Amino acid sequence: MTQTRTTRLERGRASLGPALELVHTGRAPTRAVLTSELGVTRATAGAVAAELEALGLITVDSRPTASAGSQGRPSHRLFVNERGPVVLAAQIHADGFRVALVGLGGRIVATTTGSGTIPADPAHVLAEAVGAGAGLLRETGRRCLGAGLAVPSAVAEPDGEALNPLHLAWPAGAPVRELFQRALADAAIPGVTEAIGFSGNDVNLMALAEHRHGAGRGARDLLCVASGHRGVGGALVLDGRLHSGSSGLALEVGHLTVHPEGASCHCGSRGCLDVEADPLAFLNAAGRTPGPEGSLLHQAADLLRTAYDDPAVRAAADLLIDRLGLGLAGLVNILNPDRIILGGLHRTLLETDPERLRAVVADRSLWGRSGGVPILPCGLDHNSLVGAAELAWQPVLDDPLVVQGERRA
Repeated sequence: MTQTRTTRLERGRASLGPALELVHTGRAPTRAVLTSELGVTRATAGAVAAELEALGLITVDSRPTASAGSQGRPSHRLFVNERGPVVLAAQIHADGFRVALVGLGGRIVATTTGSGTIPADPAHVLAEAVGAGAGLLRETGRRCLGAGLAVPSAVAEPDGEALNPLHLAWPAGAPVRELFQRALADAAIPGVTEAIGFSGNDVNLMALAEHRHGAGRGARDLLCVASGHRGVGGALVLDGRLHSGSSGLALEVGHLTVHPEGASCHCGSRGCLDVEADPLAFLNAAGRTPGPEGSLLHQAADLLRTAYDDPAVRAAADLLIDRLGLGLAGLVNILNPDRIILGGLHRTLLETDPERLRAVVADRSLWGRSGGVPILPCGLDHNSLVGAAELAWQPVLDDPLVVQGERRA
């Protein structure tokens, strides 16, 4: 019997990664679905699921049950292992950082934050963030398989340099991936070495996380636009894959001009989305002076939620919605996505007045007039962190045997 199972597993070994990804993204809730999606026999799917369970990555229920209204034999349900290994994810933003331990399925196991002015030398905050993550690992006793980093800048490939950290004091071209890897090595976290630290732009990673686990799940061509603590970013998933361009710099939507006579932008132009539709722009338009307590994002979102009846706040919201809608319409005309998701302050604007934003986009876009593009709020909390974790999980999704140290050449 053992020999038979081994033979089946050998036939299905190439299916280990695809099978884990199907469970990880929720697309294979049962062994029957896994069999169908992989295009293998039931016996092979069973052997693959058993191996993933033996690796500590998933669990298979011992008593299969039929769902309501289903016909045929009941199938074993598949779950990610909630007590399994994690990866360390870190996000740097203009007001500090957040770190988390993230399991398969995009589950945040533990998280903590650090606040304050980000120093001009990125090495300092990266070391602090990695140290905080190491503390979470000590507290939880979890095994860590890798680490990922999200930064508010375009990250050039293949070297991992932050080319335009406009809202941080970092120098252009800061080698954030190298510094992150060095911080990981200095922290000496078991299972995490300088060889497996990954980094990327925060909105790109937001889109990746939402496409796999959130409001973008099932979309083929997904446009994501978000305003975080400062500025505006965008990302695109094409044919189910994150599109980062030839060198990682695609979809710098923050520098679309939406008000030619508007505010000066850090890029040298005027009236870009980056300075016309971010939290600081909203607070200024509403006649509010940013306070010292809390991030600009939280101050702007709280103002929208608690004072929308104030004429000045409503007028500021209308202005930002119109600017944002103009930018989205241009992107719809060029990209023809099948779904748009909004994050950060833009998510709050959409939830505050969804009809106005959708009307602006429909009125200004050719595709909008022919039926409209669904515009949805992001569905995940801390989605850039989850996206950073996806970078770290990818080697395991490619080859689950790396958890045993059996990385194949």
